[in-house]
Amino acid sequence: MLSEHQTNVRLGVNIDHVATIRNARGSSYPEPVRAAELALAAGADGITAHLREDRRHISDADIAVLTDLCLKRGKPLNFEMAVTDEMVGIALQARPHAACLVPERREEVTTEGGLDVVRGYDAIAAATARLRHAGSRVSLFIDAEAGQIEASHRLGAQVIELHTGAYCDAARAGEVDRAAAILRRLQDGADLAANLGLEVHAGHGIDYATVKPIAAIPQIAELNIGHFLIGEAIFVGLPEAIHRMRALMEAARAELAA
Repeated sequence: MLSEHQTNVRLGVNIDHVATIRNARGSSYPEPVRAAELALAAGADGITAHLREDRRHISDADIAVLTDLCLKRGKPLNFEMAVTDEMVGIALQARPHAACLVPERREEVTTEGGLDVVRGYDAIAAATARLRHAGSRVSLFIDAEAGQIEASHRLGAQVIELHTGAYCDAARAGEVDRAAAILRRLQDGADLAANLGLEVHAGHGIDYATVKPIAAIPQIAELNIGHFLIGEAIFVGLPEAIHRMRALMEAARAELAA
């Protein structure tokens, strides 16, 4: 049986790609803050936004408005950011509930793989200390590898977010054995992290077809989902997309608890 804290899994909604659509025309519409308002009204537990160095979607002004909205609604803003002096400075000024440190390369279409905490230990540790001192919970977006998880714990992160993209890609491609092997690594990584006292989140590439096996990992406290929900919203609306995703998440936990 699952303990009470394991029976629920939170849903953070990433609204980056509302800004992508806005920026494609160089206009002021659609507004990411409106998507955030709809997401929270539909039952999202928090909002995630990634301020990239090249500002390809979310802007500095968006972060200011989203910070204000989340404070007023009493909901967390998860500020995804690269480990750079510029981004740390912005986070220190905005003081989001959570700061999720992610790898970032200018030429990538989306985040590719997890942060290499082992190789970048000193810089990540310094950023983590500054962000924690300012009152933000620090999360590291990493692959489910023991060395990365243990290094995240040593440097003082409170949360890790496991990169689920490889699992989702394999599952959608029908690569059953590969998907099963990656899922086992995610399960083992979540177990190790929880035993070290880290809160465990997961995200990247999750859709309706892949969410239940991930949500069924009992140590995972939160899923952060964006691209699929924004894409699905084109056809059914954002509230309906969120309602269906949450229903699948809850069904996975209910099956686990039975």
